[in-house]
Amino acid sequence: MALTRRLRFAQCAGREIHFADWGDESAPAAVFWHGLTRNGRDFDEAALALCGARRVICPDAPGRGLSEWLPPEDYRLEVYAETATALLDHLGVRECDWVGTSMGGLLGIHLAAGALRGRMRRLVVNDVGPVVPSAALKRIAAYAGNPPVFETASEFAKWLREAYRPFGKNPESYWDRITFASCRRLPDGRVTAHYDPDIVLPFSRAAEGLDMWAAYDSVECPVLLLRGAESDVLPSEIAAEMTQRGPRARLRVFPDCGHAPALATPAQIDAVRAFLDGE
Repeated sequence: MALTRRLRFAQCAGREIHFADWGDESAPAAVFWHGLTRNGRDFDEAALALCGARRVICPDAPGRGLSEWLPPEDYRLEVYAETATALLDHLGVRECDWVGTSMGGLLGIHLAAGALRGRMRRLVVNDVGPVVPSAALKRIAAYAGNPPVFETASEFAKWLREAYRPFGKNPESYWDRITFASCRRLPDGRVTAHYDPDIVLPFSRAAEGLDMWAAYDSVECPVLLLRGAESDVLPSEIAAEMTQRGPRARLRVFPDCGHAPALATPAQIDAVRAFLDGE
């Protein structure tokens, strides 16, 4: 299949957003939204596999990748929701499916219960729940707020593979690709992660009080919940509770994986494909 990716920028609620736009613009749309420190390039494998039947939109959240950096106080779900809704309106997308990893999953719940109620057809929540254990939140805040700096890109690549080992056993091509998509050079020539370190400030303040059960319970569209079997972010008991209340998510657990499944292997992509196809 020929590559059908278009890399674009758009003004969304006054913020410049970079996104990859895959597939036929007239096809049913699916938005893939990444985790806290990641960017839209995480989903290249999934987007390429799925874009024959649908339009796949993979934004860089504000402060990540090539999207605009914001004042620290604006790095919060409400602003991301406003931005995402504005992007869909800009693209003329009335209805969409949503696939969200970690932070992107929380954003999906927030939107399904709010601004995109009635517009979101199906929701995939990847390895996150309405509450997150304190230890996991503190771990994420510690590394996200202090991205390491390296003299060379090779050193960065080695660190990235170790830091994201919980993503699971992904193809070698995946690691090579996200290395290039995940780094930037500082003015002195050294290399660091491709996001604004200030993204973690509101996250750290809100982390201890995170409770989205009310929003989750009000979600009306079908939900698929993905979990890495070794995840510390989505404990098995929270995942089980999500299958019994609110939209009663369908649960799929992937072995040999922590937080979070990268959606880059055939088994993971096929699980998403089947759910979006209504199977």
